[in-house]
Amino acid sequence: MIKFFKSEGTASTERLDAFEKGCWVDLVNPTDDEVEDICTLTGIPEEMLKAALDEEETARFERDDGAFMCLVDTPTITDTDEGDIYGTIPVAMIYNDRCIVTVSLRGNPVLGDFVSNRVAIDTAQPVLFMLTFMLGNAKRFLSGLRQIDKKSLRVQAELHRSMKNKELIQLLELENSLVYFSTSLSSNIGVYNKLGRLSMITQNEDYQDLYDDVVVETRQAVEMCTIYRDILSGTMDAYASVISNNVNTVMKLLAVITLIISIPTLIASLWGMNVPVPFGELSWGFWVIIGICIVVTGVLAYFVIRSTNSIKIKTARIQKKRRNRRGRD
Repeated sequence: MIKFFKSEGTASTERLDAFEKGCWVDLVNPTDDEVEDICTLTGIPEEMLKAALDEEETARFERDDGAFMCLVDTPTITDTDEGDIYGTIPVAMIYNDRCIVTVSLRGNPVLGDFVSNRVAIDTAQPVLFMLTFMLGNAKRFLSGLRQIDKKSLRVQAELHRSMKNKELIQLLELENSLVYFSTSLSSNIGVYNKLGRLSMITQNEDYQDLYDDVVVETRQAVEMCTIYRDILSGTMDAYASVISNNVNTVMKLLAVITLIISIPTLIASLWGMNVPVPFGELSWGFWVIIGICIVVTGVLAYFVIRSTNSIKIKTARIQKKRRNRRGRD
């Protein structure tokens, strides 16, 4: 899809029917024919126009034949039946002496703000256009990170009530999203550091101030992403330990039950053999055997429970001694 826009000075952004010099060309998932048409109209190399069409393309900037391209990663949210999925895709901003071109695989909310005039732009100043987009992009990362954190808290609250695979999978997806965000933000920071050394920014005070805001917002996003990822990773490890402890508790209970039940089974097996056994000829011999089973099972259960409690008491004493030592230190 190809759209043409133009805005100069304080004028609002207007959509054009055809290409004009000094306009902004917005390409969203363009076809090969559309790329060739824009290449002919603008004189921008086709390789630059197709750079952002690769989802795995890394953030960078380059110059070629009088065209300057800055490619950065931008956050995306995809709605699915299982919930929102957060990721990143590249967006290319390219300009030369004729126009500005943006290329992406899907519509971008920051560019949408430019079109709806929620954010003022000037298509005659490509550097200002790029810096304004970068600032809006950094704020989008911060907004996405806050949403991930809120969703993580909701999922953890559900996990406190009941351990289900669904919630654990959601936490894993959020952790993967933070990895994507962290990688993309690190790549963007590398590009911004190189841009900060260019004369077109350092020699303009307004551009320099706007660039500083971009760097500050992006570094804040990097720090937030790191904190949220560490917290979520620790939470996943904690839930893994809880699940493991629950499994151990269940297995220990089953082992005790199996041990206790095996005693009556053993006694019944011995008296069930086709050989002479005690009480075999007595009419009340059955109840004697039942009594023996009950007594032996009760004695075994008593010692098992006693030993288990003894282990718990010893463990509690050891932990208490360790806490006292730490307190003295």
